[in-house]
Amino acid sequence: MTLLTSRHRRALRLTLEFVRPYRWQTVGALIALVVTAAIALSMGQGVRLLVDQGFVTGSPERLNHAIEVFLLLVLALAAGTFTRFYLVSWIGERVVADLRRRVFDHLIDLHPGFYESARSSEIQSRLTADTTLLQSVIGSSLSLFLRNALMVIGGIVLLFITNPKLTSIVVIALPLVLAPILIFGRRVRGLSRLSQDRIADVGSYVAETLGQIKTVQAYNHQALDRERFAATVEGAFDTAVKRILQRSWLITLVIVLVLGAVAVMLWVGGMDVMAGRISGGELAAFVFYSLIVGTAFGTLSEVIGELQRAAGAAERIGELLQARNEIHAPVSGLRQLPARVSGRLELQDVRFAYPTRLDKPAVDGISLTVAAGETLALVGPSGAGKSTLFDLLLRFYDPQQGQLLIEGVPLPTLDPQDLRRHFALVSQSPALFVGTVEENIRYGQGNATLAQIEQAAQAAHAHEFIQQLPQGYQTLLGEGGQGLSGGQRQRLAIARALLVDAPILLLDEATSALDAQSEYLIQQALPTLMKGRTTLVIAHRLATVQNADRIAVIDQGRLVAVGTHRQLLDSSELYARLAALQFTAGSMPGG
Repeated sequence: MTLLTSRHRRALRLTLEFVRPYRWQTVGALIALVVTAAIALSMGQGVRLLVDQGFVTGSPERLNHAIEVFLLLVLALAAGTFTRFYLVSWIGERVVADLRRRVFDHLIDLHPGFYESARSSEIQSRLTADTTLLQSVIGSSLSLFLRNALMVIGGIVLLFITNPKLTSIVVIALPLVLAPILIFGRRVRGLSRLSQDRIADVGSYVAETLGQIKTVQAYNHQALDRERFAATVEGAFDTAVKRILQRSWLITLVIVLVLGAVAVMLWVGGMDVMAGRISGGELAAFVFYSLIVGTAFGTLSEVIGELQRAAGAAERIGELLQARNEIHAPVSGLRQLPARVSGRLELQDVRFAYPTRLDKPAVDGISLTVAAGETLALVGPSGAGKSTLFDLLLRFYDPQQGQLLIEGVPLPTLDPQDLRRHFALVSQSPALFVGTVEENIRYGQGNATLAQIEQAAQAAHAHEFIQQLPQGYQTLLGEGGQGLSGGQRQRLAIARALLVDAPILLLDEATSALDAQSEYLIQQALPTLMKGRTTLVIAHRLATVQNADRIAVIDQGRLVAVGTHRQLLDSSELYARLAALQFTAGSMPGG
């Protein structure tokens, strides 16, 4: 059995990778650590001088000299401890800040498919709780571990120098102390990882429940949620108790064994002092070093538990950093689009199924060409695959078969960022962020002026309601735009898309959340907004469909008909049925 498992090595490599840029601070901390350990160990000689040359001789001068030396050592120890604590804490904070940035920078570029199988709340837990644990270990526990390891090694050396006979007692006790550390340490490792997973479950449940608080309360689901959360918390508690129990046994055994060895040593040493074989100062120094070694061993047994937890945390963070991005720029054959494309799009026998639903294609053999400047409406039942086409055009996913092209260029040959700058998206559920109204509209065009923002808001018929907000464009919005109506949120999203001024518009039921008056205003503005742009619009309102140049009818991932509104009423049974539903129910099903 080895103390350094493959898991520990991975954690150590990750830590060293982030510590390496701060080698000089690390060297300074290590020097301070060695110096403070040496000073602490040298105090044993100060104790010997105090006893043999101060107390025993009865000389005030020698006592004063011994006290002066002792105080100098105390001051040096204090200065060294300050330096060590500051540098080690600084390194811990700096490394964790760098680590969080690296993880976030990596996560924000991962393709959306990654987040289908990874819970965002668990990722958040890893980015916060696990990195905080690493900060505690790097900034404190690791320093304690190294310092106490030095104290143990140095203390044992000085024990041999002071009295080899008594040291043999300590040496015999060492294997008895190491055995429980190895045995219980292995158990603590597994329980530490399990405990962190349970804590992540608690955080995930809280984030999910509170994020949907209106639904929870609307269905009077609080009682059941309390029970489920209590079960989750108790699961985390039970796992933590098992870990704590193992660590408690470890610490208890170490204390009993170490202090038991000290007691035996004191008895043997006391007999030697009474027989005149050693001086009282030598015994006092030996006891001092024995206590240092014993205390250091006790601290090591505690710190090792923290290091086990840190290894688990580093492994969980390492898993995030190792997650592969399936959507990226090609290594060779990279092509570039012009500054502004005309907007010509083409789909060639595209087949795609989501990674978590490979048995059911979302897009099944669609071939379609969209001319530059054309407005194409996509209609069909919910779940037909219309929104998936937008995901593929934005290259959130790559199809399993077929290809998509923009300006005749296959999408996989482009840098995703170069591709996406030509699109403006308004989704069915508008995405708003915590911040001001102005910041939310400017989201897609960071250098836009306030005048340009107001112009976009006016075009989206949002300017009037924005001015009525408490601080106008500087009004702070809550998470997801809480405090605004669905129609208001949608108009802000439309204003954001307009400000980007991209040559291709993707409108995913952009008017679905608008009231009748807002929808009328948007419908009046849409022809102007679409002018000169290629527009793909997922529509369930007949007015939008009738204004389109062409309509593509999609059902179960297949393209079943293409034409104008009048043509499709005669040629497509599905479209005619959807249109009839529109007239009778006032809306056409979307999806």
